[in-house]
Amino acid sequence: MAADNALGEFLKARRGRVPPSHADLPAHGRRRVAGLRREELARLAGISEPYLTRLEQGVDRHPSPQVLGALARALELDADTSAHLFALAAPAGPDRTAEPEVASEVHQLLDAWTGTPAYVRNRRFDVLAANKWARALAPMYEPGHNLARDVFLDPGTRRLFPDWPEIAAQTAAALRAEADPRDPRTARLVAELLADGDFRALWERYDARPSRDELKRFTHPVVGELALRRQALTVGGAEQQVIIVYQAVPGSPSESALARLL
Repeated sequence: MAADNALGEFLKARRGRVPPSHADLPAHGRRRVAGLRREELARLAGISEPYLTRLEQGVDRHPSPQVLGALARALELDADTSAHLFALAAPAGPDRTAEPEVASEVHQLLDAWTGTPAYVRNRRFDVLAANKWARALAPMYEPGHNLARDVFLDPGTRRLFPDWPEIAAQTAAALRAEADPRDPRTARLVAELLADGDFRALWERYDARPSRDELKRFTHPVVGELALRRQALTVGGAEQQVIIVYQAVPGSPSESALARLL
């Protein structure tokens, strides 16, 4: 994730995605970059070009909220990507060598959801716990799996999702938004995934969008097609853990299919 200069790499990548025409800049003349030149972004954001250079080179890593807001507007970032920009510029938090275990009460909650696939993952998309319904829905929800690795590197997972291109884009954007680029285990995961061309193309877009509640379609090898609503719930007291729950519309064919999973 270029953890040593995550902010600078982000600024350079997003600068390259803003067409000059969007900033009312003349398009005439030969341009060596597809997006904004460094001096153009600096002018739009109201900062000096030398200061922007220091930010992109990682010399200065913690600009003020005012500078970050000006850069976000100049780069045409949406709310999610702006939040990611601010997170990249924040001082590093405490070094966590050991991640918190899933509380016994959370395990009990997962098992109490009869007919409802549910699992717990961390910000790096490692599956930490899952109920039997989630494990029956897909092997990727078995504890010990990494969801991003399975989405991009497991052919069976690609067959599981009829909307795989959308799922892949969502996964890459959510991993960028939620994972800590300063975490060595995250850096190793991203380095492994970059060997896949699909992941590399999406990762280089620098999109950042946390997991949201949305409809997800599955093609299960036993029960067939399912359309399930995904909900993401933060585990109280454990910022690094998220509960993902899948629910079918009552009385729908997907609810009947879920009942046949076990």
